[in-house]
Amino acid sequence: MVVSRKRRRTPRSDWQFPLLTDWGLRPEQQRLIVIIATVVGVLAGAGGLVAVLGSIGTYSPERHASAAVVGPDVTLPQVFRGWGSPKLFDPISDRTKDGRALTEKEVFGQSELAVSKKLKLKLVAKQLDADCSAALWGEGVLEQLAETGCTQVARGLYSSSDGRYVGQYTLLNLKDGKSAAELVESLKTLYRGGWVRPLSSSKAAFPAGGYSEAGGYALGHYVGLVWLGRVDGTEPGPKDDFVSLTLALRGAEKAVYRRVVSITGPSS
Repeated sequence: MVVSRKRRRTPRSDWQFPLLTDWGLRPEQQRLIVIIATVVGVLAGAGGLVAVLGSIGTYSPERHASAAVVGPDVTLPQVFRGWGSPKLFDPISDRTKDGRALTEKEVFGQSELAVSKKLKLKLVAKQLDADCSAALWGEGVLEQLAETGCTQVARGLYSSSDGRYVGQYTLLNLKDGKSAAELVESLKTLYRGGWVRPLSSSKAAFPAGGYSEAGGYALGHYVGLVWLGRVDGTEPGPKDDFVSLTLALRGAEKAVYRRVVSITGPSS
């Protein structure tokens, strides 16, 4: 009797083992490991398996592609990057040296932020809260925030003049530079389950479940959070200059620079 070769064909999905997928291996890489293990018989120990993993590279499975782990309709960024405070902000590394409270006019005094000659970000909503926990959500984020001595959070929502982009800038007033640095570092993982609450406006909104990016910046005892996305919720393409859009959103940080100058005096 001739046995059809079709019976020996293994569906592609069969070569996906939970452990190997968690370790970042594509289905074809998993198949290679199983074949090697069967023929050579040296992968019974974890050491041999790790050696093979290192030799054939890594892969991010589709289920890891999105940072959000709290549901498809939650509005939070899929990407977050954080940066420490430059030495420029050392003079305001402690709030006791910079005791004046922030004001809406100080942070969001400009109604427009220029991205280019043709493109601008227009301020469509702004809000200053003394209760920082009212402006953020997520158990891990709120626990970390409680340790920072946050007394103010200013949020500004922007819409691009071409109607393609939405952005929000958030400035947190913390007790010191150490707290600011720790919050930014923690957000590198905590953003997956909590984030800043977006302001509401009929002129701009982050689409639920859509793609967006964010960045966190320690600025002395302040933390600035930039959040940016396309209105249609799709990922940015070659013509979407998120770098320039981010720099424009950070125009709100001029308020922090002015506070440095008020302490140190104009740079020579």
